[in-house]
Amino acid sequence: MLEVHVDGWLREFGPKSKEQVAADSVAHLIDVLETRYPRLRFKVRDETGQLRRYVRVFVDGVDVSGTTGVGTPLTGARTIDILHSIAGG
Repeated sequence: MLEVHVDGWLREFGPKSKEQVAADSVAHLIDVLETRYPRLRFKVRDETGQLRRYVRVFVDGVDVSGTTGVGTPLTGARTIDILHSIAGG
């Protein structure tokens, strides 16, 4: 089981604290979270299924957003952090 944490903004739509999830990839993990929390849909991924531009996913502290993204395997992983950054001026 993976321990998943989401930032304060995403808690409005998803888990209010850490969540235990069994998943074999980041895409599968997000599928599970979206099934449990339908309001989370399209907040982390866009309509094509890719991570949104301002979302960062950390697998055991390593940012996978700009590399393997949703295709990142989670075999052996323990913690996932999903952060939604704020942009603007």
